[in-house]
Amino acid sequence: MRIDKFLKVSRIIKRRTLANEACSKERVTINGRIAKPGTEVNVGDIVEIRFGDKLTRLKVLKVTEHVKKEESIEMYELI
Repeated sequence: MRIDKFLKVSRIIKRRTLANEACSKERVTINGRIAKPGTEVNVGDIVEIRFGDKLTRLKVLKVTEHVKKEESIEMYELI
């Protein structure tokens, strides 16, 4: 799954356009490498997202196309 879609489906970022923009501005990394919007994300990957001064690190636990809101927190684990 593309990183921009994963961020939207998991509800880490509310809209896919915002996720795409964050990736384009090099604010998202996967396993230490800068991620473009189309970069594939897999189970076990470590994703870092910079929101201003805040850095959010998470581990991908599940990659699913369609998820209910209640199940979205099962897709990742904050580290």
